[in-house]
Amino acid sequence: MKKDQGPRKPKAPGDTPHHKPKHKRRGGKPGGHKPSDDKPAGGKPSRGAKRGGTRGGFSGAVEHTPKTPAEISVLIIRGTTEDGDPTAIPAKWESKYEPPQIVVIESGRSPAVSEGDRVLARLRKVAPHLYQALIIRILPEEAKQTVLGVFMPTPEGGLIEPISRKMKESFLVAAGDTHGALRGELVSGVTLPGMPSLSMAYAKITERLGRLDAPRAASLIASHMHDLPNVFSEAAIAESEEASSPVLTEGRTDLRDIPLVTIDGEDARDFDDAVFAERDGSGWHLIVAIADVAFYVKEGSALDETAVERGNSVYFPDRVIPMLPERLSNGLCSLKPDEDRYCLAVHMWIDSKGAMHRYQFVRALMRSRARLTYNIAQEAYNTQNHPLYESVIKPLYDAYEALAYERDNRGSLDLNLPEYKILFDDQGNVSEIAPRERLESHRLIECYMIAANVAAADYLLYKNAPGIYRVHEEPAEEKLEELKNLLKMAGFGLHVGAGIKAAHFNRVLKAVQGAPEEYLVNTAILRSQMQAYYSNECLGHFGLSLQKYTHFTSPIRRYSDLVVHRSLAAVIAGDHPKNSPAINKRLAEIALHISETERRAMLAERDASDRYKVAYMVKHIGATFAGTIVSLNEYGLFVSLKDTGVTGFIPVRNLKDDFYTYDRSSASFRGQRHKHQFQIGHPLFIRVQQANPTTGSLIFELSGDGASIPNHPLRDRAKASKHKPRDNKEEGLRQRKKNRGKNRNKHKSKPKT
Repeated sequence: MKKDQGPRKPKAPGDTPHHKPKHKRRGGKPGGHKPSDDKPAGGKPSRGAKRGGTRGGFSGAVEHTPKTPAEISVLIIRGTTEDGDPTAIPAKWESKYEPPQIVVIESGRSPAVSEGDRVLARLRKVAPHLYQALIIRILPEEAKQTVLGVFMPTPEGGLIEPISRKMKESFLVAAGDTHGALRGELVSGVTLPGMPSLSMAYAKITERLGRLDAPRAASLIASHMHDLPNVFSEAAIAESEEASSPVLTEGRTDLRDIPLVTIDGEDARDFDDAVFAERDGSGWHLIVAIADVAFYVKEGSALDETAVERGNSVYFPDRVIPMLPERLSNGLCSLKPDEDRYCLAVHMWIDSKGAMHRYQFVRALMRSRARLTYNIAQEAYNTQNHPLYESVIKPLYDAYEALAYERDNRGSLDLNLPEYKILFDDQGNVSEIAPRERLESHRLIECYMIAANVAAADYLLYKNAPGIYRVHEEPAEEKLEELKNLLKMAGFGLHVGAGIKAAHFNRVLKAVQGAPEEYLVNTAILRSQMQAYYSNECLGHFGLSLQKYTHFTSPIRRYSDLVVHRSLAAVIAGDHPKNSPAINKRLAEIALHISETERRAMLAERDASDRYKVAYMVKHIGATFAGTIVSLNEYGLFVSLKDTGVTGFIPVRNLKDDFYTYDRSSASFRGQRHKHQFQIGHPLFIRVQQANPTTGSLIFELSGDGASIPNHPLRDRAKASKHKPRDNKEEGLRQRKKNRGKNRNKHKSKPKT
């Protein structure tokens, strides 16, 4: 249980319209739906815009006369005349014509101005293209906007073509502001005041980031787009380099004789948790040992400042932006085999059914016996062939059976959704997108980590010690209603009594197991869930069906866990502060901040993954793939491909075989002539039409008569059931008999915790 997964909708891969959508579209006909050009700034589409629109930020209708500035306008001081009088331009000028010449008339009461000032002024027209301005007051400096894009040189300097689909216009770069950038380079810059012409603002290049088409550029783009801190301060680096190697000291328990092992992914670089299990009568004694990051990162230090700023590490498919410098994250705080390491460990005693009876936290010195991967651990257990099988691996799995029993009995939400990994060749280019195999060893580690997190939350509450907790609230009522409607169309019912529980969803998930609707229902339930967050209050975790929960097991990569470690260490030492209004206020601020940095990291990770997927699909333009509609709106369909999980967009203009009407109540498109219908869960074949790694846009079109593909889960199931929800208990029994003897854990996934 290394990371949380919150519900999220697929991101539009691009080509999204910006005018108010209508309910009827005719795809493919002249004058039909336009993806991005139809809405003039600040108003409804004009008649000209409806016929195809124009681009450039001014009205879609033809502009026959020059625009005139308002009598009271915001201006930018740009220079001086030959006589030394200041000149200005409008701060915003949305016209195809050049702005008029504006000369500032200074009087004894006017404030002194300098180039670049934003001013509020009264204008007086003195000639057809000449105005005089009387300064009313100087305005605060306008906040500069960061621009990330591709540089294209021009005789006057150059242009920055933004890579963000939200920015529709390029930025002008003066000859002296290019920073030496070359054609096609990825650059970062800041906007400059003024709207000189053609609705394009000026920008100044501040950083050259390399070629856009260079391998592994997507993660670099994502880190800049989401303003991820990626440079450690000199003070933080110095503190990490001065950190001392571990030695056994007073107050630490010696666990070096315990055969603790780490179990992580093949490509993991930091190992922050180790596990151990042994028989204890009819139950089990478990140890979860976590790197003692709090020993090295003191509150208020330079390391602490950089850690709280970042909030968490960010994991891209090709690299990591760590929360802590490498000396700690991959060195002294990484539980490497056969090396002494400081740790904060929890002993837990559980019975044969996984119920925890007692626990004990200690600061300790440990030495990992082995660095196992999920594949190695699973293979060792399956074959019973490994030097550590009898002493370490078999007891871990046997104790896991008890923890898994408690998990299932508790009713933890058990989603079954495929996950995918992006693979790179030696040159750093995407070579393959493949399903990520889900092993029992993954679930084993999750259960051990959850148990440790529960113990940590319980201990902090028992001691009335300050802490930060992980909160996952029950789904919102409107989300539940949407889910119920979709399940009803699929022939299932969500029966809720006095209050919704994760177990209610699990009944539906069991009933749908192995059915054509399985992916659709799992996805819909995931999207109905609330986003988990951090809080200074213990409010429970709905998805895990737990009343007490925190994050304790990853202080290398999550600041929340570091806060919990500090509090636990103080409790162990007997000098922890009690909760107080001042402490709670500070913890509430930290919890809000790290919830935001977590969201920022998640968006950046998703953005980088999407761009790598688009880069992979470039070589498949024109190819046909099987997919499933996973979401839709007034503008078109989001389709996820079967073998890679890549999600692209079919704009409504690409539905060329009929006149389609969007029905918001059923979230579907229906053809007026042929009655073809597109709904969530609809399987179809698509052809890759466009793949633009610059913007991350991936556009599909239907391949052949995509609307008539058989075996549509919603349509066929609804017909079979005559729109009557099936009894989930009876269906669950049928599916259990059908799946008896099958490996039901393959490719399983859970929400992040």
